[in-house]
Amino acid sequence: MGPQELVGSDVYDTTGERVGRVATVYVSEESQQPEWVTVHTGLFGHKESFVPLMGATSGNDGLHVNWGKDKIKDAPRIEADGRLSPKESMGLYEYYGMPTQRTGENAPRQGEQVMTRSEEQLNVGTQRVESGRVRLRKHVVTEEQQVTVPVSHEEIRIEREPVDASHAGKAKISEEEQEVVLHAEKPVVAKEAVPVEQVRMRTEEVTEQQQIREKVRKERIDVDNDAKRRDTKR
Repeated sequence: MGPQELVGSDVYDTTGERVGRVATVYVSEESQQPEWVTVHTGLFGHKESFVPLMGATSGNDGLHVNWGKDKIKDAPRIEADGRLSPKESMGLYEYYGMPTQRTGENAPRQGEQVMTRSEEQLNVGTQRVESGRVRLRKHVVTEEQQVTVPVSHEEIRIEREPVDASHAGKAKISEEEQEVVLHAEKPVVAKEAVPVEQVRMRTEEVTEQQQIREKVRKERIDVDNDAKRRDTKR
């Protein structure tokens, strides 16, 4: 729709609710295309609010903009005098969260061509991933131990001594037998399970420096001056 066709059109927000009517259409000085409209809002339509046409669509019922009714009504108050100053335009772009247009010194002058040079940048972060697992597993092994244990035993010692016949009395020849029980110690082994050690497993953060290598692309602007080259050949 052209600027004249937009004037007087009903304006609807993103939910389809009617906001008001288009009062004024503002055309971009660069593209000469409609960029902003003012909408009569408020009681009896006495207030005009600026609404960007970015993302707007036109239909049989009117103009459907890409903003909510409350957002439009709370837009900064600017006098609709037919022209937006750079400061007013910047304020509207910031309010609607739109990329600002270049004005002033950064805008291309007449007869001036502008080329933007871009390049890639590395955005390096970290991501926590599983790097491995450690398990504690207990199993039984058998080993042989050698321990020295002192043991004792009884032995028979034979001692002979002469008998005094004057005190021994009468002797009788006969057979006789006596028995002595000998004792000895032997090692006795008993096994007992006792705790000897505790193994504790825990994680700790270790920070190290790693070198990241990645290729990035960047644009370069070369100046190919044909006119200067022709002058050189002369």
